[in-house]
Amino acid sequence: MTILTFTLLLLVGAYLAGLVGSLTGLGGGVVIIPLLTLVFHVDIRYAIGAALLASIANSSGAASAYVKEGITNIRLGMFLEIATTIGAVIGALIAVYTPTNTIAILFGSILLFSAAMTLRKKNQEALLVGSPAADKLKLNNSYPTKDGEVSYKLKNVGAGFSIMTLAGVFSGLLGIGSGALKVLAMDSTMHIPFKVSTTTSNFMIGVTAAASAVVYLQRGYMDAGIAFPVVLGVLAGAFTGSKLLPKIDARVLKYIFCVAIVFVAAEMIYNGYNHKF
Repeated sequence: MTILTFTLLLLVGAYLAGLVGSLTGLGGGVVIIPLLTLVFHVDIRYAIGAALLASIANSSGAASAYVKEGITNIRLGMFLEIATTIGAVIGALIAVYTPTNTIAILFGSILLFSAAMTLRKKNQEALLVGSPAADKLKLNNSYPTKDGEVSYKLKNVGAGFSIMTLAGVFSGLLGIGSGALKVLAMDSTMHIPFKVSTTTSNFMIGVTAAASAVVYLQRGYMDAGIAFPVVLGVLAGAFTGSKLLPKIDARVLKYIFCVAIVFVAAEMIYNGYNHKF
């Protein structure tokens, strides 16, 4: 395979990854890493490096739109970024010394968890009574809806912060946004309305990925020939997905994607267990 053919195929694959990730809310990293490792046989650490750069670019573009609409809780995002950034640096350092087969098995396990979290019922209710910690940190906020502003309060701030640290570790270790863990922390634990939790998670992903990317860059796991077409493809796919989302039944898409993710996860775990990475 020539370099030009490899680049064009990678560009198309990254575009599809960004498109699917945007439509399902799981992000392009859960698709691009299996694509690079299983299809193109790229070393998993280089695949993670490319996925982190794509996450930074993708999050930067999408987050600005949500902030402008007033949905994202910026204060909450910046507070929880402390946890995810610390976790991301720890995860990236662990990844450097972790066997690639172990990383592949962990990646497959997180994919299975992400698929399960995608199918669960989302929290849409806004709490009227929050915790004292949320009041002291001024994390309570409101967001616009078609019926006007809806105020919400938070609870279990400490537990949410702890889960976010774990999400950061997995983000740095596996090169994915760990959106499933972040939404678990904000949606299920802190009881933030789903619309706010997903947009705030997107706002945080770029910062978390940037912290991890520094470690991968220092260790030499950033290859421009891989990262450049991946970033371009994922950005283009995510942009297309944002335009298609209002016209497509996202629920059907999520069911189909979850089935595909289970097969990919099984393949990653199988190959990792048999030392094929």
